[in-house]
Amino acid sequence: MSEKNTKQEIIDEKRAAILGTNRKNYTPMIIGIACAILVVAGGVLFLNSADKGAGVTITPKQTAANAGFVKYPVSMFDDGKARHFEHSAGDLKVKYFILKSSDGIVRAAFDACDVCWPAGKGYYQDGDHMVCRNCGRRFASVMVNEVQGGCNPAPLNRRVENNELIIEVADINSGRSYFNFQNRG
Repeated sequence: MSEKNTKQEIIDEKRAAILGTNRKNYTPMIIGIACAILVVAGGVLFLNSADKGAGVTITPKQTAANAGFVKYPVSMFDDGKARHFEHSAGDLKVKYFILKSSDGIVRAAFDACDVCWPAGKGYYQDGDHMVCRNCGRRFASVMVNEVQGGCNPAPLNRRVENNELIIEVADINSGRSYFNFQNRG
């Protein structure tokens, strides 16, 4: 009897294979494909946001801020891409950016200007220019920290020592007025 069941099972398996009615478990393959799609989509979104100047914000290490300054390795800016940072100054977040300009100088500025600061939009990078998100004016990277006033990015004092960019916390805090949106003009 078991031989008959075995023959019948073989016949049933062949019939199912020919007719395409075999039931296979595709769940692991579907889950794998879905995960791959999510990883690729996340990577594309990340790269697009970085390219479009979506403003990745990095918070400096608190240990340096407690010492009265923040430090960044100069090599962090070798790619010429602007990095956006923020510093907690009491109840405000003071935002600034740092980039290595096309002339090889590491520059820093508040993510605001004397004109458009009330909009609270800041700047994004487009090639060798920083662009105001509010009015659209473009500023060559070599002019950051050189020109101030108007819609130019407000300069932020910085210095380089031992291949580290150093910014005094007092200098960062001096930009509080650009980020106090309760006192908009």
